[in-house]
Amino acid sequence: MNTKRAQSANRKPLLEMRGLCIEGFSDEAWHQIVKNVDVTLHRGEVLGLIGESGAGKSTIGIAAMGYVKPGCRINGGRILFDGLDLVAAEEKQKRKLRGLKIAYVAQSAAAAFNPAHKLIDQFAETVIEHRVGNRQQAYADAKELYAKIKLPNPNEIGFRYPHQVSGGQLQRAMTAMALSTRPALLIFDEPTTALDVTTQIEVLVTMRSIVEQFNCAAIYITHDLAVVAQMADKIKVLRYGETVEDADTRTMLAAPKHEYTKSLWAVRSFKKQEAPPPPEPVPLLRVEKVTAGYSSIRVLYDIDFTIHRGHTVAVVGESGSGKSTVARVITGLLPPERGGIYYNGVEYPKDYRKRDKEQLRQVQMIYQMADTAVNPRQKIREIVGRPLSFYLGLQGAEKERRLHELMDMIELQPKMFLDRLPGELSGGQKQRICIARALAADPTFIICDEVTSALDQLVAEGILKLLDRLQRELNLAYMFITHDLATVNAIADEVIVMLEGRIVEQGAKDNIFTPPHHDYTALLLSSVPQMDADWMDRLLAERKAKGGGMRAAGN
Repeated sequence: MNTKRAQSANRKPLLEMRGLCIEGFSDEAWHQIVKNVDVTLHRGEVLGLIGESGAGKSTIGIAAMGYVKPGCRINGGRILFDGLDLVAAEEKQKRKLRGLKIAYVAQSAAAAFNPAHKLIDQFAETVIEHRVGNRQQAYADAKELYAKIKLPNPNEIGFRYPHQVSGGQLQRAMTAMALSTRPALLIFDEPTTALDVTTQIEVLVTMRSIVEQFNCAAIYITHDLAVVAQMADKIKVLRYGETVEDADTRTMLAAPKHEYTKSLWAVRSFKKQEAPPPPEPVPLLRVEKVTAGYSSIRVLYDIDFTIHRGHTVAVVGESGSGKSTVARVITGLLPPERGGIYYNGVEYPKDYRKRDKEQLRQVQMIYQMADTAVNPRQKIREIVGRPLSFYLGLQGAEKERRLHELMDMIELQPKMFLDRLPGELSGGQKQRICIARALAADPTFIICDEVTSALDQLVAEGILKLLDRLQRELNLAYMFITHDLATVNAIADEVIVMLEGRIVEQGAKDNIFTPPHHDYTALLLSSVPQMDADWMDRLLAERKAKGGGMRAAGN
């Protein structure tokens, strides 16, 4: 990295931002959201932007394309891309660059893809639009890139629609789409948050090799410090739109100077108290010998586990292992081919449409992407209030009182937030609203599907503490679907490890995390990134020496 920086000093920068200022309009006034930020980036370099939610990371990232979100404007500074001033340039000039010379990989692939078109056609659209190649050439290149980033069945997967692949697979498909024109600058906005740790390594290796192979530059926006340590040559720490600290990666990891930077390094200290043994012999939820799939494609095979009140069971495994499909079976959205779902010893109808209102009320779900889980046109009081009316029949003053109680539970002031729209909230605040909506039904069991993966580490820790407090106060049971083993260590009592639709290991958390491990569990544990710039290189070397490549077990 130091050698790369020395070489960069003698070359013309690809991207320069000088004194960048961006403001946004809210509450009938303009407010500064990016304040006097400088960036210098050369070909072959990766800049990591880190900081908590609202720090200005994504705003700076998309400004590198000469773009700002609606309601924002650049009110100071310069942005030079390959010598072109993007602040002064006409919109027509900037549009020619976007997608061709500068590409953006968004955080939420589910929201970024057009659900009505196949993946490979959306890949080809940019290639054809910028006259890089014809459709046949685009299809061939798509299949090659799908193989490079380890998508399963690369020759066929592009002919699926977005809803027919997992979240992690969709995120990789978006990365391939960004690479379709071989741009000079790549902007990665939290590109691996939806990926399990084993897939994440493969994608990170691909991204890093592309920067080197095509001599392009990249801005890597993330809240995961261990990931940015593997990707970035230099790191810029942001807070409230200002630069707190910047340095090359090794210096930043070894000796962060600012107190805020040190606080980021110290997060994830939370660990819930061990739950007492269940007093009741009958579990709250029993999934018994469930086999399920979509059409002719089988996804789950003989899934069998139990969850007791007051306990949290974490379900871990790579993208496509069947974690979210288990949740769909439990909620009745996907009736199983065989097996049953038992709640307090009573078998529930397999199809949610045959369950009564009380059965529906007992099981609630909090989704991964709060952005796509709430109606952007409804105010918070409507979003949280609907379950109060639907399940509990609350109206008028009684409903308003309960709304205030729920907002207090999630630690958001009712007077400040109830009449806002989701677009006026941060990512962490929106996820708290999704928690309140689930609690509004007064359930006994909540499925948490990757609820912290899209959040920065400080906000994620706050959400985990909130869920833990609510569990203790309300005696809730949780099924926590996650690929983040740090989250598992913080929140779980028991762990289920899934691979290719089967449970390969399950038991108390301490037993699962203590050797000897199942080979696949060992692979997951060894794939958790460390705060060490050389960690990924060492891991890949160790796995190569074992003869298994990136997928070799770690122990």
